[in-house]
Amino acid sequence: MRFQGARNAFLLLSSSITLFLHGHGAEAHPADKYAARTRIRLNSDWKFRRTERIEDGVIYDLRPDANGTNLQVLKPWILPTANEFIQDPEEHHKRPSEEPNVDIPFVKHDFDDNDWAGVKVPHDWAVEMPFLTGEDPIIPTTMGLLPVYGVGWYRRTLSIAPEDLEGTVYLDIDGGMSYPMVWVNGHLVGGWPFGYNSFRLDITQYLNKGNNNQLSIRVENPYGRSSRWYPGAGLYRNVWLTKVSQTHVAQYGTTITTKDVSADTAKVDLVLQVQNDGDMSRTVTVKTEIHELNSRTRGRGRRVAEFPQEEIEVSASSKKSVSGTAIIRRPRLWGPPPSQTPHLYVATTSLYAGRQLLDTYETRFGVRSLWNDPNEGLFVNEKPVRLQGVNQHHDLGPLGAAYNERAAERQLEKLQEIGVNAIRIAHNPPAPELLDLTDRMGFLVIDEIFDFWAREKTELDFHLIWDDWSEADLRTFLRRDRNHPSIMAWSYGNEVREQVYAVEDAGEIATYLRHIVAQEDPTRPSTASMHYASPDMPLARVQDIISLNYQGEGIMYGPEYENYTGMYKKPPQYNVYHEAFPDKLILGSEVASSLSLRGSYVFPVTSFNSAPANNSAGTDPTIPAVSSYELYTSDAGSSPDRVFLTQDKHQFVAGGFVWTGWDYLGEPYLFNTSTHGGHWGIFDLCGFKKDRAWLYQSRWNPDVKMAHILPHWNWPDREGQVTPVHVFTSADEAELFLNGKSLGRKKKEPFTYRFRWDEVVYEPGELHVKTYRDGNTWATDTVVTTGEKSGLQLKADRDRIGADGDDLSFITLEIVDRKGNVVPESHDLIKFSISGPGEIVATDNGFPADLTIFTSKERNAFNGLALAIVRGEAGRRGKITVTAESEGLGTAEVVIRST
Repeated sequence: MRFQGARNAFLLLSSSITLFLHGHGAEAHPADKYAARTRIRLNSDWKFRRTERIEDGVIYDLRPDANGTNLQVLKPWILPTANEFIQDPEEHHKRPSEEPNVDIPFVKHDFDDNDWAGVKVPHDWAVEMPFLTGEDPIIPTTMGLLPVYGVGWYRRTLSIAPEDLEGTVYLDIDGGMSYPMVWVNGHLVGGWPFGYNSFRLDITQYLNKGNNNQLSIRVENPYGRSSRWYPGAGLYRNVWLTKVSQTHVAQYGTTITTKDVSADTAKVDLVLQVQNDGDMSRTVTVKTEIHELNSRTRGRGRRVAEFPQEEIEVSASSKKSVSGTAIIRRPRLWGPPPSQTPHLYVATTSLYAGRQLLDTYETRFGVRSLWNDPNEGLFVNEKPVRLQGVNQHHDLGPLGAAYNERAAERQLEKLQEIGVNAIRIAHNPPAPELLDLTDRMGFLVIDEIFDFWAREKTELDFHLIWDDWSEADLRTFLRRDRNHPSIMAWSYGNEVREQVYAVEDAGEIATYLRHIVAQEDPTRPSTASMHYASPDMPLARVQDIISLNYQGEGIMYGPEYENYTGMYKKPPQYNVYHEAFPDKLILGSEVASSLSLRGSYVFPVTSFNSAPANNSAGTDPTIPAVSSYELYTSDAGSSPDRVFLTQDKHQFVAGGFVWTGWDYLGEPYLFNTSTHGGHWGIFDLCGFKKDRAWLYQSRWNPDVKMAHILPHWNWPDREGQVTPVHVFTSADEAELFLNGKSLGRKKKEPFTYRFRWDEVVYEPGELHVKTYRDGNTWATDTVVTTGEKSGLQLKADRDRIGADGDDLSFITLEIVDRKGNVVPESHDLIKFSISGPGEIVATDNGFPADLTIFTSKERNAFNGLALAIVRGEAGRRGKITVTAESEGLGTAEVVIRST
């Protein structure tokens, strides 16, 4: 590996970015069979088989869990897939002239796979299986206790028309976990070891005309700990077949940027790469028009500009770039809600040979400017935007890692509702469709690729492929994603081990990676998140943006953390970094690291504004639970209150990204022998709000008239005992009443973010709060001691879903009393059933210690709630009825229409 010099830190002045999008139907010239590219989603008709150990005799490369075994290493045949993304031709890999000496029946036409399972892709095999229990499970709680290990084979046939073979046929895989390798008609074509990255293979030469082309894909997760969280297993993202003319727009072939953005005009620059796979040169005319993108239909609207038409000659088996500039008058700018609107445009490129239309290619993009001010933070379109961000892992809770558009959209909708305007991808490339959503919905994004560099975090993680693949992994990630208007910065590292154990290496590797980012995208800054490195270390000096994990608020800092020790312990560092790097933007790439279990409260309650959760404070190991008073944290963390206080006292900080927006599978902090996940999220794994969701909303969406009381008020064992009451609201005054008696009216003091009545003595009845802002009534909230549980309620988030086999409805079950109040601490067994053209694909309750298989139709509620996820059947419309029943509580129904 050669490390190269990096560019100077800079402020991002302005940029408009595009999304790589595939061509859609244009009129064909009669003489041309490739007037528009064809892109087919290969989601159905797959056969699947998994083995716990390697039984097929092959492996990408020997690993600690597979050394000494008699396996054929296929690495020499896979490495050439990276060549497109390795800049120096001298470092390209040459494929061996002979085929690998292996005999795998699964790649052959005549193999009988009738006893294999039929599955749809995206597919995650592990989430469909029982949790691993007992002592020393193969997959530990850190990875979610789900059986991700083993080898998975996927098979299906492809139909190829004779004219397809006159063009180029690509297989596009958006992600396979992990070490995906592809065979077509018995030939090993290639692969890409890093399971989070998308990759493309040219499969044209291996195809035959007809419908009996055999596609076989192998994925493998090591036998043991290969990740710090739940990675998923299988072909967990989309797979596509793309058919184009031999002369076409290349992979990730358009880049659109803008400058001189104003309310009157925007200058749009296009760089377009044309690829000729033929054996003769070709003269090509390039035409590109810009249209508004209709926000409702997502189709083309009014034409607003076009680039100058240009004629180029593309040599055989080569690529050629063409560039141009267009002006958009009175541009509709892309910006984050609620103060701005995420308008989008689409550029349609057409390639002609004479009058013959060869290819059409659409590129969605947004027009916006970004400015990073080291003293005042981020500006979007010259307007200040405070980063109200969260970190998000890639799994979708009970659906596992298999990407689903509606599940991802629902997560973002709930986050946006409480005021989130930014997402940090933690800690690897997302599904490409997630960035389509952030573009459309207006989230700012820090797009991140590596959780490790050359030094391992787990024995079997991807440090094993770092030397061979780091450049290609980074370049393909950047080229795929660089055109999304939502991306505000790149991150090429998170808490890498080098910053602790190889300080000089950290700076050298960061310089190498930063240089690649600058080559691929000079319009955005780059960074790596630091939890240990200090301002005097090389890693900090390399960054364009200073991204701090917990250092800003201080690590193990505050009165309740005084007895904690360790190499990471630090006082607050925002001022230290600002003094060292006065010209750089500073943000909290991970802040808070709070812990709580929805609806569970532990007494006594700390009197401080932040305290560590441990066996003696803030937890109940018998449940196991972390108190939902939202004051307890990991050792390194801080409560939301202390994060807000630190940011308010350091106005130059651009904001931060909470760890985390959503609970996720794996990486438990406490109770790590009995849970499948942690307690980190503002929302639990089902998407039910924890109490702190209202605390964040009071800060991030302050114009919403809202008040929220905690805890619940069912405490029969606490009569006569002190039971603190807290209120989250954006009001500045509040008065609390217990059974009609005022317990005092309070004003928010400076640098406080909640109202506290810490001496309330419990008596059953009604708690009521009235809040005021600027002396005027603002909002109220009431909690009551409920009656006995007496029934069930079902509520669907959407009562109409598409009959496409993908769309989902999320159905909340509530255990209620006769007045319809949710009865807290109800954990009754619920049995779900369904009739009509739909299926229940998963259930959950948000309790990390519940190890019931996610596909079960029977599940205990947790603290009064449970969730069922319903999917409509592809091609079948009609009424879907979901029923829940529980002994002694009767039944409840909800109806959904599949349309």
